[in-house]
Amino acid sequence: MPPTLDLARKLLALAQSGLHFTRDAYDKERYEEISRIASELLAAESAAVPGATSEVILDLWRQDKGYVTPKIEVRGAIFRENGGISEILLVRETIDGKWTLPGGWVDVNEGPRQAIEKEIVQESGYIAEVVKLAAVYDKLRHDHPPSLFHTWKLFFLCEIRGGQPTLSLETDGIEFFALDSLPELSMSRTTPAQIARMHVHYCNRDLPTDVD
Repeated sequence: MPPTLDLARKLLALAQSGLHFTRDAYDKERYEEISRIASELLAAESAAVPGATSEVILDLWRQDKGYVTPKIEVRGAIFRENGGISEILLVRETIDGKWTLPGGWVDVNEGPRQAIEKEIVQESGYIAEVVKLAAVYDKLRHDHPPSLFHTWKLFFLCEIRGGQPTLSLETDGIEFFALDSLPELSMSRTTPAQIARMHVHYCNRDLPTDVD
C-alpha cells in the first residue's frame, strides 16, 4: 500500500467523521480544509483513481455520508467437477475486459446472503445458493491494486440451483475454467490466491471461515 494513499485515506476518513459530528463552524472549516488537502494528495497518487482531479475524488468520497467505515464487497465461488478436474465459474467484466468471481458491492437494506445470490444471477444468469461463508478479507492485506476506499471482501461458497448462462450490462463472458488455466483476472476484484483458497474450502467444507 503506497504510504501517501494510506495516509490520505485516513485523513479523509477523519475529516468526514469530524464533519458529521461537529457543531462548531470553525471546526467545520478546518475539517473541510483537511478534506481538500487529502484529496489533492490522492489526486497525486494516480494509481488510486487514475486521471481524477482532487475535486472528483472529494465528490466520490463525500457520497459516503456520516461516520466513515469500510465498504463491503461480496464474491461468490462456484465450482464444478469436469472429468475429475475442478473448474471455477468466472464472469468477464465489460468495464475492463478481465475475469472475476461474480459479485459486487452490498446495497443498503441487503443482507450478505441476499447480496451475493442477487449478484450471481445478475452477472451470470445462474440461480445460486450460499452454502458457506469461506472468508472475510481486508482488501488492504491482499494482492489488489490501490483503491480509494477501504474495503472488506466477503467470499462465499455457492452452488447452482437453476438458471442458465446469461450476459448482462456488466458482463460479456460467463465460463468455467480449470484452476491451472485461469484467464487474465480483474485484480481489483479477485486474485489467483483467493480462487485457490476458495478451492481449499470447496474440498473441505468443515474448515473455519478465514478472517483477516
